Amino acid sequence: MLRATIRIVLAGCLLLVGRPALAQRQQVLFNAGWKFHRGEVAGGERPATPDQSWRALDLPHDWSIEGPYSEQWASATAFLPGGVGWYRKSFARPAGFAGKKVFIYFDGVYKNSEVWLNGHRLGKRPSGFASFQYELTPYLHATGPNVLAVKVSHLEVADSRWYTGSGIYRNVYLLATAPVHVQPWGVAFTTPNVSARAATGRVAVAFTNASTQAATVTVTSTLLDSLGHAVATARRAVPTPAGAKGTATLTLPVGQPALWSADHPHLYRLRTTLAVGGQPVDEVSEQVGIRSVRFDANQGFFLNGNSLKLKGVCLHDDAGALGVAVPPEVWETRLRRLKAMGCNSVRMSHNPHADYFYRLCDRLGLLVMDEAFDEWERGKNKWVQGWNVGTPSQQGSHEYFAEWGERDLRDMVLRNRNRPSIILWSIGNEIDYPNDPYTHEVLSTGRNPQIYGKGYLPDHPPAAEMGPLARRLAAVVRQADPTRPVTAALAGVVMSNYTDFPAALDVVGYNYQEFRYPDDHRTYPQRIIYGSENGMGRAAWAAVDSNAYVSAQYLWTGVDYLGEAGRWPQRANGAGLLDLAGRPKPEYYYRQSLWISAPMLYLAVAEAPAAGAAPARRPRGAATWNWPAASQVRVTAYTTNEATELLLNGQSLGRQTGPLPTWDVPYAAGGGQVDFAHQLAVAIALGRQLAGGVGHVPGGQRAG
Repeated sequence: MLRATIRIVLAGCLLLVGRPALAQRQQVLFNAGWKFHRGEVAGGERPATPDQSWRALDLPHDWSIEGPYSEQWASATAFLPGGVGWYRKSFARPAGFAGKKVFIYFDGVYKNSEVWLNGHRLGKRPSGFASFQYELTPYLHATGPNVLAVKVSHLEVADSRWYTGSGIYRNVYLLATAPVHVQPWGVAFTTPNVSARAATGRVAVAFTNASTQAATVTVTSTLLDSLGHAVATARRAVPTPAGAKGTATLTLPVGQPALWSADHPHLYRLRTTLAVGGQPVDEVSEQVGIRSVRFDANQGFFLNGNSLKLKGVCLHDDAGALGVAVPPEVWETRLRRLKAMGCNSVRMSHNPHADYFYRLCDRLGLLVMDEAFDEWERGKNKWVQGWNVGTPSQQGSHEYFAEWGERDLRDMVLRNRNRPSIILWSIGNEIDYPNDPYTHEVLSTGRNPQIYGKGYLPDHPPAAEMGPLARRLAAVVRQADPTRPVTAALAGVVMSNYTDFPAALDVVGYNYQEFRYPDDHRTYPQRIIYGSENGMGRAAWAAVDSNAYVSAQYLWTGVDYLGEAGRWPQRANGAGLLDLAGRPKPEYYYRQSLWISAPMLYLAVAEAPAAGAAPARRPRGAATWNWPAASQVRVTAYTTNEATELLLNGQSLGRQTGPLPTWDVPYAAGGGQVDFAHQLAVAIALGRQLAGGVGHVPGGQRAG
């Protein structure tokens, strides 16, 4: 029943939603009825090769999460195996597909996928994060079975710094179009002029006339509001020779637009139809939004002309025990919880995510930094025995970057460019991490955090290599979408400032380098600076909140994730605000107290620090109230209140003001209670009374 429900939900999240009653495009979710074999299969692409013993399953599927966990694998990828897997599906050509062009679309396969139909090789895609499609038409049998075979090769288990999974872990679609049809990702919607009173939508349509006759193709685009009412329509006739490609640009004026924003994520539907001889032959439809985005070197970020601080989190795309084959409902629950915490932006770390993920962000009002790469032509360290332990692996996506990098980047932008939630295209994460791999003489001078004392390493590639490549990648992005800024997350700004890397970007992300904001803002007054990856401490947020020119921070990380682990048997990284099951940790409520203005209170408890101990960089609460008898526990209120009073068994322990009121309390197992109340002055200041409560303890024990 759950799978049936998931299929229904996914059917509503199609890349391009067709209406076969009006046009010739048909799209079918192709996830059901596959067979799978884990391991090498000689001739697995040939239809005659028997597969009766293969396992029957439905997609999406991640075989790595099935285990077993073992120390023989790599800490970077959660001590889980890779290997080789084969998928096959036997199917008859749908009756309605006769005379049409037929394609197979994969949203993501990790990795090194090769695809065959009826023994004919269709192609390969090394990237495990790219979406791609192949045409089936020349090899598709009109009668009898067709056999689609996919080989997935993930032999290098330490090929990523985090868990990636293995297999066809995202959706697959079967698509049929008329010979005259819109190209893949062939509709681009932009909003060059936006105000509360009027907006202009611009639609660029790329199509193909694959028929044997010239045709005048009439392209029509209609924008519909949330009730399905047409608010703007435009059309253009384009004479197109046989076998040629055509384009059309249309303008849609919209009066009194419902703007897309974080608080009010209004969506429209853009419907684009191709007609020949007055008859519709193709139609695509997708949700779009009307909004404007702007970054300013002195004033930060603006959405629809309004200043907005981006309160962001970084997210990998696994979900704990589910691996990377994650139902949309799981991520919707997680994103809603993060939004309730005050989060208004997410960073897709460090690869394009599943198609449905962006649609959730569109619908929930979460602004997105989409990210393409964690490495370019040079590899990074992937730890095998634990983070920073032993000898790392150097395998990874850099091995095919020279051939595929620009195409993967372009496809990411084309695939996602109509998402109103996306505000930034990131061409890389920590490409400039000092000595991993690039180096520079400046690393041996002065105080340079994150260098770990290594200094300049002349046997490493020079940092100067990054600038020209960054310019090339930025040009790829701007050609595919000139409307959004190009960024990257820099880990070694002190080094990159001696290269052309920052100058290649429109907006420059700083990872964990808040201390550089003031000096770099003075030294590079035209540079737009923001925090692309940040720690959880209050000072990191203060650097954003107190400086108009700093538009954002992106916390590492929103949710715990598999991989990037310590020594065996650790399997995951616990840096998140939500745990692997998506449940809030105490740090979640601390962040909520910083990021929302509504009344809230959470009582956190931790072991009281020893006398004279240095203060912690950030408060950490434990997920338990059970402590050794006679110990001292520190109770901290994460709250938006101006004043908080703590009561122990009815006796006040004091009223405190400020952002983090704390009390050290003697702990004893028993029936005592820690109660918290709020003074009348607080109720007046907040305009309402925030309910107090009791700090309950697991196992029936309480503090005091």
